[in-house]
Amino acid sequence: MGHRISKSLQGMLLLFCRVTETLMTLNTTPEIASGERIEELQQMAGDHMFMHAAQINDWRGNLKVYVKGDGVWVETLDGQRHLDAMAGLWYKSAGYGRTEIADAVYAQMTAIDSPPAGSSTIPQIELAGKVADLYPDHGARSFFVSGGSEAVETAVKMAKKYSQLNGKGGAFKVISRRYSYHGGTAMSVSLGRSPAADPMGPEMPGALHVTNWNSYRLPFDGDPIDVAVKCANEMEEVIIHQGPETVAAIIAEPVSAAFGIQIPPAEYWHRLREIADKYDVVLIADEVITGFGRLGEWFGPTNWGIQPDITTVAKAITSGYAPLGAAIATKKIADAFIGGPEETFRHLITFGGHPIASAAALANLRIFEREDLVGNSKRMGTYLYEQLHKLYNRKIVGDVRGGLGLLAAVELVADRDNKTAFPPGAGLAKKLPKMLFDRNIVSFRAGDVISICPPLCISKGEIDFIVSAIDGALEQLESDLGF
Repeated sequence: MGHRISKSLQGMLLLFCRVTETLMTLNTTPEIASGERIEELQQMAGDHMFMHAAQINDWRGNLKVYVKGDGVWVETLDGQRHLDAMAGLWYKSAGYGRTEIADAVYAQMTAIDSPPAGSSTIPQIELAGKVADLYPDHGARSFFVSGGSEAVETAVKMAKKYSQLNGKGGAFKVISRRYSYHGGTAMSVSLGRSPAADPMGPEMPGALHVTNWNSYRLPFDGDPIDVAVKCANEMEEVIIHQGPETVAAIIAEPVSAAFGIQIPPAEYWHRLREIADKYDVVLIADEVITGFGRLGEWFGPTNWGIQPDITTVAKAITSGYAPLGAAIATKKIADAFIGGPEETFRHLITFGGHPIASAAALANLRIFEREDLVGNSKRMGTYLYEQLHKLYNRKIVGDVRGGLGLLAAVELVADRDNKTAFPPGAGLAKKLPKMLFDRNIVSFRAGDVISICPPLCISKGEIDFIVSAIDGALEQLESDLGF
């Protein structure tokens, strides 16, 4: 027995030494560069890279290159430090520099990086269980994918198949709201007709579009709640006109981020739920941006007491530490796919639910729970909204939106009384990001609407820093524009 213990200890010591040696050889120090090295990287990027949704000429030779992050702060290649007011692209919810997540990824990668086809791994299974625990319907089932666009594609395909399995064999149409963004793939880009995406040809057959909610410029006359219900009722009108037997799904973001952070009243989502139930249409909540705490609840519709049929998530599920998304189906939807060959959901994403990404997600959600990041989102979101109201002292501030978690917006106008937008020639989309960057704030989406979506770990002092920087930038902008 003693001999076996000795051998075991020897093995453990050997493994420890190997891991230690590996870690010591890793370059964990961020590269801080200047001069020729920066020029080399800028040239290489300018010659060989596409930046997502950006004109090459707008960043060539002046690309922001970051090498380090900590909490809500990031550091550039030349040592400048900035507060990321956009949480990457709505996703860095747990903040930067979480070595706990990196350790989980390393441990999984060195154990088994990916399993044989038709099998699974412990992190993927545990993540499915964890998502079900956090989701309002604890019987939910997750189909894991690689990101948000794939999650939307999966949800729409699942809704169509569900409809067919439940007696609506001709249901292929999907209703979305204009100016919403649901992804960049061929199917998802057909939804919403967002100006931020190029459709590049015919849309998905059956893609239907209705009026989106806009709290600042109401699309119809009347009381805001009545108008919200009218917007929702357009869904019913389209369903009736098209024929309920042809409509598979309604898809909507709880808060329309691409449309300028438009937060609807509770009555809007209550009406969507009623319409979906009345006509046996699948209600999809696109929570790629809002899922996992952004709106002060684990899932956004919880704020209004609503349970969607399918929820799409990505971004915050890993806080951007690894690519992962999911279509989360309620038990009602998921159970329809249990049976024989006809009931099989014939859908495959090679890297969907990748063990490394799943391990990152589990570690990320442990941080969420331990540090109460969802609660902090609610508390700091209220504080942020209160502080942003101070910006009404600027003549060009037309509207401040927020108060539902850490997702807020400041809309700028040329004439506050008439809600007159600035003409394109004013160039706010190019001026404001630079003005904010000069004040150590990263907010590349700033323009007529300044979106504020910081990591959920943000403090009051850091919120004050954001608001002060925005105020200073607006003061400069007003001066430049002659206000």
